[in-house]
Amino acid sequence: MSKLLLKKPLITEKSATLGARGAYVFMVDKNATKPEIKKTIQQEYKVTVTGVNILNTKPKTVHVGRGIGTKPGFKKAIVTLKAGDNLDVLPTAPETSSK
Repeated sequence: MSKLLLKKPLITEKSATLGARGAYVFMVDKNATKPEIKKTIQQEYKVTVTGVNILNTKPKTVHVGRGIGTKPGFKKAIVTLKAGDNLDVLPTAPETSSK
């Protein structure tokens, strides 16, 4: 159940700033509920979840040239962790060498 519930972490500028505050954003299954998401995050990452907020994004119409398509909607969860806990889902900046 847990592997199918969490699809992937969403990496955007906004989610990176939330990550600095202890909140992480995940794309989740459309039928996922807050208690299921909380339980899954705690089991998978061994952290304490203090809050879960859910957003449903609507499908959008996309125009490419003369073609019209749709960008599918999805459900995302913003998971807030206890102070001191963190996840390693955000990419780190590559080390730059000074020459």
